[in-house]
Amino acid sequence: MSQEFLIEAFPRGDQGRGASRRLRREERKIPAIVYGGNKEAVSISIWHNELKKALENEAFFSHVLTIELEGKKESVILKDLQRHPYKPLLTHADFLRVDKDHEIHVNVPLHFLNEDSAPAIKLQGGVANHQITEVEVICLPQNLPEFIEVDMATVEMDQVIHLSDLRLPKDVKVAALLQGEDHDLPVVAIHKPRGAKVDDEGEEGEEGEEGENKE
Repeated sequence: MSQEFLIEAFPRGDQGRGASRRLRREERKIPAIVYGGNKEAVSISIWHNELKKALENEAFFSHVLTIELEGKKESVILKDLQRHPYKPLLTHADFLRVDKDHEIHVNVPLHFLNEDSAPAIKLQGGVANHQITEVEVICLPQNLPEFIEVDMATVEMDQVIHLSDLRLPKDVKVAALLQGEDHDLPVVAIHKPRGAKVDDEGEEGEEGEEGENKE
């Protein structure tokens, strides 16, 4: 993991909706909580605009983050984020402490490579049908990948790529696969558009009729 994210945090004493509204309105901060790691949960506040800017980077969601509170740093991951129902505002964030010796569960985005150049799409007119765009992985914090690549270059028409087909980094597991074969969900497939299939069948039918008429 090449990127590092440092979040400046501040102690938060006042609780309740009124205090949270004042925090957002007067200080331009949002309430948050840090929990887990066999320690007490700590209520904090963080700068709204700094967090919002960090969220523009996809890697923020699948990275071990660093929260600095009163000079002390802790490693965390973002576990939950609440937004205003209709305004472009963040309202609350939950951070889970992580330990380098304990595995974590994190949703990691999938990056689909060579999709436009795949022969089944470029030459045969197929369309990629994405069933999953992120996957929950289990690993130690230091092994957490920013994303998982899915190479579409050799995917053939009507071929389905499943979770078990993903090429995972070392010591990284897909959470769903640990629940059994029934959870080996489809990730992506290439199919001809429905209209194209109908057209193909129609053309074949017309050719067959012409042959019968000639006889």
